[in-house]
Amino acid sequence: MIAINEILSGKAPISIIGLGYVGLPLAVAFDKKTSVIGFDIDEDKIITYKDGIDPTGEVGTDALQKSTVMFTHNPVDIQRARFHIVAVPTPVRADNTPDLAPLESATQLVGQNLISCSVVVFESTVYPGVTEEICIPILEKESGLVCGKDFWVGYSPERINPGDKIHRLETIVKVVSGMDAETLDLIAQVYELVVDAGVYRASSIKVAEAAKVIENSQRDINIAFMNELAIIFNKMGIDTLDVLNAADSKWNFLNFKPGLVGGHCIGVDPYYLTYRAQQLGYHPQIILAGRRINDNMGKYVAENAIKQLIKTGKDVSKCKIAVLGFTFKENCPDVRNTRVIDIVNEFRDYAIKPLVCDPVADATDITHEYGIILTEMKKIQGMDAIIIAVAHDDFTNLKLEDIVRPGGLVLDVKGILCENHVTNSNYIYWRL
Repeated sequence: MIAINEILSGKAPISIIGLGYVGLPLAVAFDKKTSVIGFDIDEDKIITYKDGIDPTGEVGTDALQKSTVMFTHNPVDIQRARFHIVAVPTPVRADNTPDLAPLESATQLVGQNLISCSVVVFESTVYPGVTEEICIPILEKESGLVCGKDFWVGYSPERINPGDKIHRLETIVKVVSGMDAETLDLIAQVYELVVDAGVYRASSIKVAEAAKVIENSQRDINIAFMNELAIIFNKMGIDTLDVLNAADSKWNFLNFKPGLVGGHCIGVDPYYLTYRAQQLGYHPQIILAGRRINDNMGKYVAENAIKQLIKTGKDVSKCKIAVLGFTFKENCPDVRNTRVIDIVNEFRDYAIKPLVCDPVADATDITHEYGIILTEMKKIQGMDAIIIAVAHDDFTNLKLEDIVRPGGLVLDVKGILCENHVTNSNYIYWRL
């Protein structure tokens, strides 16, 4: 097995397979300590990075331009590396079962270019058992090498929070694991080079895999509880945020908020855990109940907008409606698994074609993934209703008089506007 000194000297470069929101920060961070090869199958992405442009916003254009990462889409280039980190997406299919195709493909690619004495670490979110039961056999088959003799494997779940400028790669404790004590020790030493917060050494690879999926499942369940409360309190005529603010005065109250739950983690990871549980003969109840609630919130928001418009006597089919925000979270360009699309689709079921505006998102990505053409903010005028679906900073100081007709509806999903200001301006205000 390689030694940490070989990595530090650059004799044994680190390769990062997959250069998205997880892989790019890793590549740039490790580049400050040693030689790094950044690989992605997307040639356009590689060209963008070589030009010093960071469309993710996770590392910044300045840091990218200063880096010396060898960006490549040629898999042969990773043969130079001896420490490989696989950080590719692990989505779910339409039926919410795990789609391991990207991970399997990346593992095949690494195996085909793996040389003796190397270490392979997986960061992709998986259910417990995937690394050892699926990835290792692929590596052995493609490389002709033997795990534990010619190469070694570990798992370190990613904890990147897109758009978060406080909780970064360097400031979040990194869980690490290895197939044996020696592998664990090396992997821990490597990550300690870039993670100032330190590492947590999990007792096994499966423990590390499980820790990742329950982190996001826990958040999913807590947000689902808040969403269910929002539905109940709406029927009671009680403002949910007022209730939560009151409850938050207790020292041990968990301060979660209702909202749309999408993205590549919270809206996906629970399905990996439930899939594996069902394989073992157990049908999860709380986790899947939370998923059902959260997956239906886009429909719930759109339906409430329609109800409010009907109450005002408007012909809903003729109403001008705009959805503000399309990314899966605020101040982040990522549109993967955004649940705002559920709001848009529900309006379309009522023969309403809402305008969609998002100053943060990549318009090309939205058109490619969802077939939606964004509308510029300056063209959002004379609306009968606006739905502020994402709490972008750009939306906190909206001049409602410029975009909403008098008496129109302002549906503020995350409650980022001042209710009194909106209602005093004679608009109808509604929030979760």
